[in-house]
This record gives sequence, structure tokens and C-alpha cells, in this order.
Amino acid sequence: MKEEFDYIVVGSGIAGLFTALQAQEHGSVLIITKGRIDDTNTRLAQGGIAAAVGRDDSPERHIQDTLEAGAGLCDPEMVAILAREGPQRILDLIGLGVPFDTLEGELALGREAAHSVSRVLHAGGDATGAHIETTLTEAVRRSPISLREHTLATELVVEGGRAVALYALDERSGETLRFACRFLVLATGGAGQLFRHTTNPEVATGDGVVLAFRAGAQIMDMEFYQFHPTAFRIPEAPCFLVSEAVRGEGGILRDVQGRAFMKDYHPLADLAPRDVVSRAIVHEMRRASSDHVLLDVTHLPGERIRTRFPHIYRFALDHGLDITVEPMPVAPAAHYMMGGVKVNAGGMSTLEGLYACGEVACTAVHGANRLASNSLLESLVFAKRVVDHTQGKLSVKPSGQRREQLMVLPRRRAFEGRVPPFSLAALQELVWDNVGIVRDGEELVEAARVLSAWADSLPVARDRPSHELANLLITARLMTEAAIMREESRGAHFRSGFPLPSPEWERHIVLVKEEAQ
Repeated sequence: MKEEFDYIVVGSGIAGLFTALQAQEHGSVLIITKGRIDDTNTRLAQGGIAAAVGRDDSPERHIQDTLEAGAGLCDPEMVAILAREGPQRILDLIGLGVPFDTLEGELALGREAAHSVSRVLHAGGDATGAHIETTLTEAVRRSPISLREHTLATELVVEGGRAVALYALDERSGETLRFACRFLVLATGGAGQLFRHTTNPEVATGDGVVLAFRAGAQIMDMEFYQFHPTAFRIPEAPCFLVSEAVRGEGGILRDVQGRAFMKDYHPLADLAPRDVVSRAIVHEMRRASSDHVLLDVTHLPGERIRTRFPHIYRFALDHGLDITVEPMPVAPAAHYMMGGVKVNAGGMSTLEGLYACGEVACTAVHGANRLASNSLLESLVFAKRVVDHTQGKLSVKPSGQRREQLMVLPRRRAFEGRVPPFSLAALQELVWDNVGIVRDGEELVEAARVLSAWADSLPVARDRPSHELANLLITARLMTEAAIMREESRGAHFRSGFPLPSPEWERHIVLVKEEAQ
């Protein structure tokens, strides 16, 4: 394989594959992915993809719903781009062959929390992500795009203030490789493996955020991590997402005694925003000294459930539960990273030559709380804009809508006493307990001190597991320090000592390493 390309795309989910397919028209393209091409979060996406394509919908309604969910931190310009360009990106997917579900010849549209109308497209019921991933993968394999699987990007090369290449570890040979490019695009996904309970696959380890941060790019909104309210909590079973669309179809959350409780927390009850539902479930679990609540669909027609949610139905049945006759035990799990590499409307980071799209990027579309099913659409819209920007087709000005506060990541924090042994399990437990759904100031500072001590003693990474663990550790530090600074509660960030939002904090926290100021 050659060592120089016009475009290098790191990651093979919807953002990476769609970027590569767009970029192939303008030069040579290499996709680097650390696992198989389909080891991605996209493959697991159940709920669907939101877009204003219905007869009773409009981009303006989609914009309004997104802004309301984002709790004052969405960038209106970016949200308008998402909603107005989204329908065309759906047509692009249909053109590539994504088999969206239809009803009487029209696209079938579902409704999810905080959407004012039904606008969520799905494919194969609850297998939307898998159908999109398969379709895009097949298109890439038919194209001249070069692909390196089992290859982990480990470092970006910056020359003259521009990203010009990267180093990567070939997992099979152990060899370190160098690939040069004109444009480097990060599409590495999120960091769910930071948490003890997550809907994310094992590959979600914050790699892209850390690559960009170490290279000197700015990172934004890391304190906002979205927890999905409903993941199966079945003994001995893996964490498995129960789509929000289940509540959209009429599913009801109940406590372990069978009482429907969401009406006590929000006027929209079971269709309240995700952060509200997650905290409500945590409160109910603590009140009942239980590790779960119940999601009930037994009042709905069984055939409707089996048809609309075949994967959820089959997963539960494989673990001894028929959800058409018994409520599902569920609890929140880490789901989506709303912060990431700060980018402009063309997907370009603050480092020339470096772009990002998908979950690894922070476009400020999601603000403090992502509107359900906006993530796949964001990936498509900004992947297209990345390539357009590299070709000079976009004139992008700095956003006039953002208030930002720059923060240098502290080199270290003092830790007194014996440092706990460092491991992935210890990191996940610390972050889940201290930097999770409900945050306390003292617990955040304690976590920051432990993370800093671990970082000081971290050995040099030699293989994929050690690189991933180091990336998770740095990602945890970025998240924790931002959470300490934000002394308010807003969207997915809830501080017990500051339970209300503050007008002073209607701004974004931007992190940078000290020497990159």
C-alpha cells in the first residue's frame, strides 16, 4: 500500500464511511480503522435517524425541537445547517440503497422523546444502524477507496501548524506505519468505555479526541455526556440498548412496584428529554434500593412489538424474557459523547488540515443535551460539509453565536495517600461513580486527583489495549475538569450542589493543552 493520500479518514462508522465515499470523487482516500470495518457504534444504533421529511414537518420545526433539547448551548447556525441539509442527506442514503421502512408507499416515521412530530426514519424496525453500516460498507468495498483494518492511529504529525500525517500501529504485525495526507479526518466515535455501564462497543475509547488534543487542537463541551435512560439490566446479560422508540410507541416506565412515575417529573412523562428521564430513573432506583426500573409494553399488541422491535424482542427472549407479557428491567447507561473536537461549519478543527465529524466532533448542534436520533444525521450532514470545505465549496465564518471560555488542562493535581491501582475496571468504576449521571463537587475533585496521579505513572503504550487505556484516561481527565469548572446544572450535566442552570454558564468550555495556547 502506498503511504501518501489526498484524504485519510480515521474510523469506519457512518461518519467515516460517508466522508470517504464523498471524498473519493476528489482524490485518493485511505480509511484506517482499529478493528473490522463494522466494529462501530453505528451498527448498534436502533432508534433511527431524524430528518424533516414528513408532510406535517419542516426544517424549522426540527430546528426548534433541537434548540429546546439543547438547554441553551446549541449553536443556532449549526442547528439550521443540520435541519435544512438533512433531508437531502437522507436521499443520498436512499440512493446508496439503505432500505428505510415504508408504510403504504411512504417513509414510515416514528416519534421519539422531545420531538414535536414523528420524524424518525428506521430500517428493519430497530436495526437502522446495522442497515446503514452494511450499505455504506458495501459501497466502500466496491470503490477504489483503500482500507486498512486492525490499524490503530496513535499520533498525528504536525508541521508548520498543519496536520500532515499520522502514525499508526498495525495490530497484526506490531509495526508502526506512517501515512501522509493533504486532509486528515477524524471519525472515531465516542468514549462509552469510560463507564461501567455503556451501550457502546469495546472500540469506543476516546481515541480521536486524544489524538486531536495531543496535537494541539481545541476540545469543547466534554462535561456533557448523554446517558440513555433504558438499557437492559438482566443478570449475566451484556448491556443492551432499549431504543427510545419503544417509549415513542407507547412504552411506560414503572417502578418495581408497577407505578408509572414519569408524570411526576415532567409534563411529557415518558417522552421527556433523556437527561430528565435518566435522573428520574436513578431517583426511583435509589428510593426502592433497586438496580433497575421497569419498561412496560405489555399493554401494546404483541405482534406490533415483535415487528417494530425484532432485535430487542429477540435479545430479551434469548435471556428468558418475553417483553410482550413481562415488563423489561432497565437502567441508564452511558450512550453518547456530545463534546469532542471543536469544529466549524465546514468540519475543520482549530488545527489546519485536521477535520472531524460524527460523535468525535463537537459542532455544538447537540448543545447540553442531544435530541434523540440527531446523531446519525449530524454525521451525514457534516461529513458532506467536510469534503465540500476541502474543495473550497464552503465559505465558513467564525460562529457569532458562541460564548466560550478557554481552559488549560491542569498538568497535575495533588493526591495525598496511596494511589489506587490503575486498571480499566478501576477507571470505569471511578468515572461511573464520580463523573456520572449526578455529580458532586467533592467527588469530582477526588476523581480529578486520582486521574492525575494515574496519568503521572502511566507507562508508555506499546499495543492496542495500552493505547486505548491511555486514551480513556486522558478523555476522563478532560471530562472531569470541565465538569468541575461548570458550577451549574444544564442538560446532561447535573451538579447536586448547583441544581439549577445559571445564565453565567450559558457558554462553552474549551480545553487545550498548555503548550497549545
